[in-house]
Amino acid sequence: MRHAISLILLISLLPFGLSAQESEPPMTPERMAEIFTVLDPEAVIESNGMSFTVANVPVTVIMDPVADRMRILVPISSAEGLDDGALLRLMQANFDTALDARYAIANNRVWSTFIHPLSPLETDQLISGIAQTVTLAQTYGDTYSSGAVMFGGGDTRGLIEELLELGEEL
Repeated sequence: MRHAISLILLISLLPFGLSAQESEPPMTPERMAEIFTVLDPEAVIESNGMSFTVANVPVTVIMDPVADRMRILVPISSAEGLDDGALLRLMQANFDTALDARYAIANNRVWSTFIHPLSPLETDQLISGIAQTVTLAQTYGDTYSSGAVMFGGGDTRGLIEELLELGEEL
């Protein structure tokens, strides 16, 4: 609950009123640290990354200011034993329900990720990326969704409708 309140407070501070002439300054590791410590006062800040918790989900952010890249990572499960159907489902979700976050496999783990250039990243994009990455991890094995919106044209809508029809029979 504390994290949800922190997220709401942080969102209320977002620069929604900025005009085209008044853009945010470039995102930096220092700005990210400020944002993450609002989300989780116990956030661990290191030189090339940060770790914190949102909705009881561990989140790691790594960045490389020289390459101007960052990524948000949430571990989901072991990738060992994933069959072709499970891998296909992850790719379908990446197309239409994962939105800006994505499923990925690295180091024999399934991850929820958000990858973006560092300096042009705006505060609201960062917060959205965190929320989508956490939600994508939470919905793994169920709706495989990073939020309420679904991009059309993919296979997931048909799968959801099929599952809803099956549920109607209960």
